[in-house]
Amino acid sequence: MYRYFCTLNQERIKMDFTKKNVVITGGSSGIGFATAKAFINAGANVWITGRNEEKLQRAKEALSSPNLHVVVSDTSNLEGIAVLESVVLESGSKVDVLFLNAGIATYAPIEHITEADFDAQFNTNVKGPLFTLQKLLPHLADGAAVLLTSSTVASASGLNSSVYSATKGALNKIAQVAANELAGRKIRVNLISPGPTETEGLDGVVTPEIKDYLATVTALQRLGSPNEIANAVLFLASDNASFITGTELLVDGGAINYILK
Repeated sequence: MYRYFCTLNQERIKMDFTKKNVVITGGSSGIGFATAKAFINAGANVWITGRNEEKLQRAKEALSSPNLHVVVSDTSNLEGIAVLESVVLESGSKVDVLFLNAGIATYAPIEHITEADFDAQFNTNVKGPLFTLQKLLPHLADGAAVLLTSSTVASASGLNSSVYSATKGALNKIAQVAANELAGRKIRVNLISPGPTETEGLDGVVTPEIKDYLATVTALQRLGSPNEIANAVLFLASDNASFITGTELLVDGGAINYILK
């Protein structure tokens, strides 16, 4: 009997996305790239977007899979979102998983925030996911999974992070409302909130000293890896999470409410 239940549990945990269609915004590096790789390894067809064609081509070469498709699309504006929608429409496929992952961060004290930095972060982190979801709604399969990359900063009060934190707080509320609005189509909407994670994006906004500090604010005393975040995304996208919607999954190594110095 024990062996039977162990076998049953292993079958339950296995995540198979064979012939599923997955769209990932911001997939040329970091969490998006790792998640694309994980979905491809699980059998999915994957479309990734990015602003930079050269980076997208490098990602395509690195993954080297016929199941990967790249789309040069800046989803911070409606024109870029229209490009993505056109590609999805031309594919003739319904989207089973939409991972709204593209995001940027700029850290500055309130007295030094510029309008350009404010607009860039809200356009990429809030406007982009909202309107990408809106435009792709007709192309989502009933029962699809929608995931959004938020952050633990949405509920933290770190110094110099007012705009970035505000974008993630707004994103959380959009996801919660969307979970209710889309429930009639059995579309589940959930949030992934990583803690400090070892990515190119993090390297671009903090110093090595701050990275070392961020490792100390987690219970596990280290930064997360993009693969660990990807595993959480696949779980929430899978049938194993069929009764989970409108929730935020913290993947933060037990991070405390740190102050970014």
